[in-house]
Amino acid sequence: MTNIVVPELGESVVEARVARWLKKEGDRVEIGEPVVELETEKIDLEVNAERGGVITSIKHQEGDDVKIGELLAVVDESVAAPRPASSPAQPVPAASPVQPDSPPPAAKPSGNGSKATPTARNVAREHDVNLTAIQGSGAAGRVMKQDVEKAITLPGPKSAPASPASPAPRQRSERGEQRQRMSKRRATIARRLVEAQHNAAMLTTFNEIDMSAMMALRERRKEAFKEQHGVALGIASFFVKASIGALRAFPLLNAEIQGDEVIIKRYYDVGMAVGAEGGLVVPVLRNADGMSFAELEHAIRDFAKRAADGTLTLQDLAGGTFTITNGGIFGSLMSTPILNPPQVGILGLHKIQERAVVMNGNVVVRPMMYVALSYDHRIVDGREAVQFLVKIKELIEDPGNMLLESY
Repeated sequence: MTNIVVPELGESVVEARVARWLKKEGDRVEIGEPVVELETEKIDLEVNAERGGVITSIKHQEGDDVKIGELLAVVDESVAAPRPASSPAQPVPAASPVQPDSPPPAAKPSGNGSKATPTARNVAREHDVNLTAIQGSGAAGRVMKQDVEKAITLPGPKSAPASPASPAPRQRSERGEQRQRMSKRRATIARRLVEAQHNAAMLTTFNEIDMSAMMALRERRKEAFKEQHGVALGIASFFVKASIGALRAFPLLNAEIQGDEVIIKRYYDVGMAVGAEGGLVVPVLRNADGMSFAELEHAIRDFAKRAADGTLTLQDLAGGTFTITNGGIFGSLMSTPILNPPQVGILGLHKIQERAVVMNGNVVVRPMMYVALSYDHRIVDGREAVQFLVKIKELIEDPGNMLLESY
C-alpha cells in the first residue's frame, strides 16, 4: 500500500483545497502520473503518484480543505486494474449508399478541457459551459478562466427579426443572487489584508515624479536595447533599480520585525505584484541588486506570462524583502498599497499622465506619475519614508544617477 498525502506547499502555506480528482477509486495510476489537483492560496498544483497501482480509497472529496501530510488516497500496488465489463457483440449494419448532398460529420472541438485550471472548471460548471469546446490561451493550450468567460459572453445564433407590427413586450429582469465559495487564494488575500492593517502601524506617504528623462532615455535606446537583448525596455526595471538604491540608503525599509527584534536584510529580493487568475500574486526577483536591466525585464515578463497561464511555482512566490505594485497598468491615478507581511515597505506606481506643472517659473506640460510608499511605522519613521520616496524621485528623474551610483 502507498499513501498519497498533501505535500509540502511552500513557505507559510499550510493548507490546500481539493480542487479536482483526476482519477477515481478503482483507476490504475502509473508512477509520476497526476492524481489530484490542489488549490492553495498562492498557486494550483498537481499531486502525482509515487508508485504505480490501483486507487483503492479516496479520503477527501472535491472542495474539502486539507493540511500538509493529510491522507488523500491509498494506492495498492498488488491489485490489478479492473477490466471494463464486456458488452455483447452488435451486428454491423450494412453500408448505406453515399448521398451526394449529405453534410460531412461535425468536426470535434479542438479545445482540451482536461487542461483547464480549477478556477476555469468552477466557472464552466456554474454556467454549464462545455470545456472541450473551448480553445485555451494558456501554456500548452490550457483553458484559463478568461477563456471560459469569453465563451459565456459569445452571442448565440440570431433569430429572425421580429415584425415591426408586433414588438416583443419589455420584460423586467429577474432579481436574484449568486452564492459562491471563495477560492483559497481570495480567502487568504482577504485574511492577510485585514491582518496587515491590524498587526502593523501602516501609514502611506506620496510624491510625484517627472517621467520625462526616463521616457526620453527609453525612446533613444529602445530599438538598440531590444535588438541586443531580445526584450523591450519598460519602466519596471528602472523602478526596481531605484528601489534598491533607496533601500541601501534607508535599510530599515528592507527589514522585518520578529518579536522584539528587527531583522535588517542585506540582500534585495524584490517582489513584483502581478494580477493573475484568482487574485494577486507576488513573484520574487531574487538578488535583484545583481541583475542588469535586461535580466530584470526578461524576468518580469516571464513572471507576468506564467502568472497568466498558471505555471508559477511556489518557489517563485516564496520570500521577498520589499514589494513593488503597479496599479497604473489598470488606469489607477493614485492609491494606497497595503503591506505584504512580514515586509515593512511597499512601493505603489500609478498611471503616467500629462499634467501642467510649474518649472522655473513657467507652466509646462510633463508626463507625471504619483508614487506611494506604505510603511510600518513601528520601525520606519515618517522622515525616513519621505526621504525614501525623494530618493526614488531623484533616481528616476535623472536615470544617470543609477549608473554613477552603481545601482
